[in-house]
Amino acid sequence: NGMIGNIYSMGLALQALETSSEFYAPRKWDRAQAFSVVYNHDYQQPMAMSQVLPPLVGKSYLSTGGVCQVPALPLSPPTAPITVQFSITNTLKNYFHYSTSVCVPHNSTLLHVMQVARNEKPDFFCFQTKPTNWGPFVTSIHGLAGNDTERTYWQFFSCWSPLNEGVGTYKPKNWEHIQAVFSTY
Repeated sequence: NGMIGNIYSMGLALQALETSSEFYAPRKWDRAQAFSVVYNHDYQQPMAMSQVLPPLVGKSYLSTGGVCQVPALPLSPPTAPITVQFSITNTLKNYFHYSTSVCVPHNSTLLHVMQVARNEKPDFFCFQTKPTNWGPFVTSIHGLAGNDTERTYWQFFSCWSPLNEGVGTYKPKNWEHIQAVFSTY
């Protein structure tokens, strides 16, 4: 479908393919299809933008000197609020499952959905994040934190398909069901 890795690794993969073709045996890849994925995605994080913009003009990040101009995005008119169902599930230890529906403004991020759920039901939907270059990373939900030693983390799904964006950029649709599942890697 044109995706190389996921939306976060796409920029680096395109840079590698565009700038290192002299070092590997040529293979056919659909450059237009890959670029179509990039053009159709609404990148929000500066890190993702800085990695995906250079290959769109046939350069690597290093050859641009690390500076890219990000075009201004047009403002869209406000629209009606949406309803999102949000569930948290832990089947690994001390089982729990909680679900709620929240009303948020159209174009809200998943992080905003989680904040509204926490405000409405703090005993069930409390969570913590840590800042990263890729946006906020969810470290714990309902008092249960991921653990590198145990190889556990919170994975997010929509209709049982893993999300390919983080909570700070993913924008749920009206009546979408988002699940946070405590998982292992």
